[in-house]
Amino acid sequence: MSYLFLEFKSQKHQRKAMASCHKMLVVLIFLLAMEKPFGVEDKVKVSLYFESLCPYCANFIVNQLGKALFQWNLISIVDLKMVPWGNTQFAPNHAWICQHGPDECMINMVEACAINLLPQTELRFKLIECIENLDLQGRHSEWRSCIQNNPKPIMDCYQSRMGVDLELKFADDTNHLNPPHRFVPWVLVDNKPLEEDYQNFVAYICKAYKGQNKPEACQQHHVETNFFKEANSSYHVCYTGENKHSLPFSYNV
Repeated sequence: MSYLFLEFKSQKHQRKAMASCHKMLVVLIFLLAMEKPFGVEDKVKVSLYFESLCPYCANFIVNQLGKALFQWNLISIVDLKMVPWGNTQFAPNHAWICQHGPDECMINMVEACAINLLPQTELRFKLIECIENLDLQGRHSEWRSCIQNNPKPIMDCYQSRMGVDLELKFADDTNHLNPPHRFVPWVLVDNKPLEEDYQNFVAYICKAYKGQNKPEACQQHHVETNFFKEANSSYHVCYTGENKHSLPFSYNV
């Protein structure tokens, strides 16, 4: 009889212990569900609509955006989207008319392939930055040097229907901007266009960021963005409809 009592008592303790563990597990799951993963909801969405061979887009990418994102670690709070289509228009035969000629159309497609194929934001940005930096030096024809580490996937993409389809998606995205873009570079922070004030993008990003532990760039953003304003007191852009080349870019895929 005492053996049965001890067994019953032991089972009772086991049930209580299991119930206690179950409660702790439920609480833990609740806390984990409540916690927002850093880098997802907290990040500020930054969208850059641009075109290759636009000197002002190249200058912005190389000398401003890249510096802020990767030297000042602003990338830790930014979800970056890049859209290389810009002011390109469609001819009646569906060929593309790019603002800076057929080379622009071709390099836009190369950059679209890089955005689609490269897995990390920094890798995608650095490749585009490399191409845009060559443009600033008047050497855009050397763009292949920027993909020399692993050229085949990007070359296969831009020489195939894949590259065309990627650019058409970027065209659709650009053409559905509301309000429509008036020039490039056209910068949006959390889907709000900065328009002529795009060079103050750091201040807008830091203001939009609601998370904790802001990067150092945000602690000094007034000084930094004022520097941008002084260095670029008369902003420069490639306007829509300006300096169009008559020669369309046709793709044969």
